[in-house]
Amino acid sequence: MNLFLAPDTTSTFVTLSPDDSRHCIRVLRMQAGDSLAITSGDGTLCHARIINPDPRGCEVEITQRIENYSPRPFHLHLAVAPTKNTARIEWLLEKAVEIGIDRFTPIVCDHSERATLNNERLRKIALSAMKQSLKASLPTIDPPTPFAQLDSLVLPGCQRFVCYCSGNERHTLPQLYHPHNNALVLIGPEGDFSPKEITTALDQGFQPVSLGPCRLRTETAALYALTALNLLNDTLS
Repeated sequence: MNLFLAPDTTSTFVTLSPDDSRHCIRVLRMQAGDSLAITSGDGTLCHARIINPDPRGCEVEITQRIENYSPRPFHLHLAVAPTKNTARIEWLLEKAVEIGIDRFTPIVCDHSERATLNNERLRKIALSAMKQSLKASLPTIDPPTPFAQLDSLVLPGCQRFVCYCSGNERHTLPQLYHPHNNALVLIGPEGDFSPKEITTALDQGFQPVSLGPCRLRTETAALYALTALNLLNDTLS
C-alpha cells in the first residue's frame, strides 16, 4: 500500500499535496484508476483511486474512509533536550514516529547546547516517517519549550518519568509503567539535568527511572525509553 498526504480528506474528491502528487505520478508512474491510500495526518485513513493523474495536483476519489485508524488507547509523550548536532535529533524524531509517538517536545534545559530548531523541517521529517510506516496520525511537534513550562503540557492522569545520570535509581519502566496509560518521558541534555531541574521534576510528580547500567547518548536514551513503552503496550494489548 502506498500512503500519500492530502491537505483535507473530508470531501469525496480531494487533491494530493504537490510533493506527493509529483512522487505519485512522476516517480511511481501511477495512472488513472490506480488505487492508493491517503491521509491528512488526523487519524483518518482513506482508500482512493486516481481520477486525474496530474503531477502538479493529483486528483483522487475516496472510496472508503476509516476513521480513527489503528487507535491507541494511550498517549505517549517524549520530551527531550535537543542535541548539539541537529541530525541526531532529526534521526530520533524519524525513528520515534515509526515506532509510535503522539507528542514530541524539545525542551530547553540549563545545560542545553541547542535552544532552537527548524520546526518546519521537523514536521516534514515526521510526515515522511508517518507515511513510510503506514500511520494515519501525525504526532504533535512542539517548538523548543523551556523546562519551566513543561508541566503545563502534561495531560491529566499522565504517568511521568524522568531519566538522569546523577542518581542511583534502579527502578525501570517495566516496573513502574502501567500499560495503556498516558505517559511522558523526560530525557535531559548531554550534560544531564541540573540539580535544580531534577528537584523540580521530582516535586512535580516525575518518577526517576533507570535505562540500564550504560550511559547512553540523549537520542539513544529517548529511543530506548519510547521503545520500552510501546513494547509494554503491545505485549498487553
